[in-house]
Amino acid sequence: MTRQLSPDDDPADSPTVRALAHAGTHEELILGSRAYCREAVREYDIDVAFSSVEWEVSTRAKRRAAAVKRPKLPDAEVGEPVDWNGAADRLGRSVPELRTCTLSLTWAAYESFDVGEWTATLRHELVHVEQFQRYGTTDHGPEFRERAAAVDATVKCPPFADPKYVLTCAACGRVVGRRYRDCKLVREHDQYRSSCCDAGVKCSRE
Repeated sequence: MTRQLSPDDDPADSPTVRALAHAGTHEELILGSRAYCREAVREYDIDVAFSSVEWEVSTRAKRRAAAVKRPKLPDAEVGEPVDWNGAADRLGRSVPELRTCTLSLTWAAYESFDVGEWTATLRHELVHVEQFQRYGTTDHGPEFRERAAAVDATVKCPPFADPKYVLTCAACGRVVGRRYRDCKLVREHDQYRSSCCDAGVKCSRE
C-alpha cells in the first residue's frame, strides 16, 4: 500500500517532497508542486482533471500563498453540478476554455513555508480545483471546510509577507537582501560581500 503524504512527512523520506523542499527556480517549484499534487489526488481521493489545469508562479502576491484563477460562470453555485456544455452554449465559449483554470503559486510563500505548510497549501488549492471542476465555482463555505479537513489542509493560509531574515551591509547598514527561509545565503552570509560598499554582510532574524 502506498504511504500517504502528510504535513508531518520528513522530506528525506519522499523523493517528491524532497524535490519540493529544494526547489530553487520557478520551473522547479511548478514541477515539484505538480508532482506532489498528482500524488495527493491519488492518496486523498481528490477528483481533479489535471488536463484542465495550468500552472504559474507569482512574485507579486502578498496575501495569498496560492490561488486558483478561473472563469466566472454566472449563477454557478457550490453544491449544484455545472452543465459545462450548457454553460459554453450560453456564454459562446468552448468547454475547454471555460473549464481551464490556473493554479498560481506565490514564490514568497514558498520561500517562507516549511515543506509541510506548502504541501498543505497545495491540497487546499486542489479542493478549490475539485469544486470548480464539479460546480463551476468555489468558495470557503461549509462544504469546502469539510473537504479541506478530510485532506488535512488548513482553510486559512499562514502569513508569509514578512521575511524571516534580513541581510545588511556591515559598513553602511543598507538592506542588501531579504529571505523568507533558511538558505545558503543565510547560512553562509559571511562569505558574501555587499554590492554597495564591497563590505561584509550581516544577517539578522526578524
